[in-house]
Amino acid sequence: MSKRARTNPLVTVDIIIEIDQGIVLIERKNPPHGWALPGGFVDYGESLEQAAVREAKEETSLDVQLLEQFHTYSDPRRDPRHHTISTVFIARAGETPKGADDAARAELFTETTLPAPIVFDHAQILRDYFHYKKRGERPKI
Repeated sequence: MSKRARTNPLVTVDIIIEIDQGIVLIERKNPPHGWALPGGFVDYGESLEQAAVREAKEETSLDVQLLEQFHTYSDPRRDPRHHTISTVFIARAGETPKGADDAARAELFTETTLPAPIVFDHAQILRDYFHYKKRGERPKI
């Protein structure tokens, strides 16, 4: 066994929150700056589902209903800060989002009104999501 220190990827969740005909994105307060899906790190002792509901509430002030687990993204370059693995959930909410915690603001967008820049690999996640909604095809492994 190598003397090299072992490190593991960090586990995260991201949430695609549907409200009416749009989805919620947050503008990040912290680097990398830009727009992102609500989400964050899974706490020790917490399930992925619990983390998704908690992170959605912390960043958007929304109580969400998880609808389905969409896909897991694990490209080591997906987050410039760390190697992360993110499980993405699709959720629904009925209220108006309001940025909180490390989100400067939270707003609704459609496929044709997405803001820029979109950080991390979230532009790819959103392409996959909109493709899924139109054609029912999940991302390829």
